Amino acid sequence: MLTTYAIDTVVQAALTEDAPWGDLTSAVLIPELAVATARLQAREPGVFSGGEVFASAFRLTDPRIDVRLLVADGAAFDTRAVLAEVSGPARGVLQAERIGLNFVQRMSGIATLTARYVAETAGTTARIVDTRKTTPGLRALERRAVRDGGGYNHRFSLSDTVMAKDNHLAVLTAGGRDLSEALREVRGRLSHTTHFEVEVDRLDQIEPVLAAGIDTIMLDNFSPDDLRAGVKLVAGRALVEASGGVNLTTVRGIAESGVDIISVGALTHSVNSLDLGLDVVLHVDLPAEA
Repeated sequence: MLTTYAIDTVVQAALTEDAPWGDLTSAVLIPELAVATARLQAREPGVFSGGEVFASAFRLTDPRIDVRLLVADGAAFDTRAVLAEVSGPARGVLQAERIGLNFVQRMSGIATLTARYVAETAGTTARIVDTRKTTPGLRALERRAVRDGGGYNHRFSLSDTVMAKDNHLAVLTAGGRDLSEALREVRGRLSHTTHFEVEVDRLDQIEPVLAAGIDTIMLDNFSPDDLRAGVKLVAGRALVEASGGVNLTTVRGIAESGVDIISVGALTHSVNSLDLGLDVVLHVDLPAEA
């Protein structure tokens, strides 16, 4: 769950970075009592995400600014759709504009790309999930955007799940130690509530890994034929995750292999921000105070 505290912590850091001593341009150009209304408008179609994050940028800059969200997170929209309206002291509106846009554009870009992957896998049992290949400091926001696009989240951090990848296994089996025996020993030390996932990159690793009683097996960079063979070998004894080589061209074939999970790093590490704009539609200069 993306809490107000988590949102405000990230947004405040961004606002401080952008205007450490205030907005010099607005301070010298804009009358102190001027008010403005601006509309967040789509310049291309997409899926909306980050409404509360967008609003936080203005609220933290000046609590007198009102943000009215017109589209819910997870909703699809067309070009020229008005997504939100911002009204209040003009200096604050202009100061928060770029930070608010940066967040909502990136989150909506992630949600939009995720929705495309989900659409490509329609009719299969595969879930589209994200990875830890997120922007440092923005993981909670980017993970929320994936959910808004209809995807699911993988482990949130290294503290959540035991996930043994190739380098872990290389160290674990150094000196010729038996893989099944080493993994069973690890399994025996874990709580029954702790999920255990292991990555393999060859079909002949599947049986030794399954023998240890793991919960999820990741088939990394397998060909479509090997994915189907791997799913058949697992035969329901663990969840099967496909990883590597996933893009919008290949994802349908991967999903049709019968895997349960498809992890897609591109959802967060290679996404383009959506083209949204914030345009002032009303600007009023109030008379100076007596």
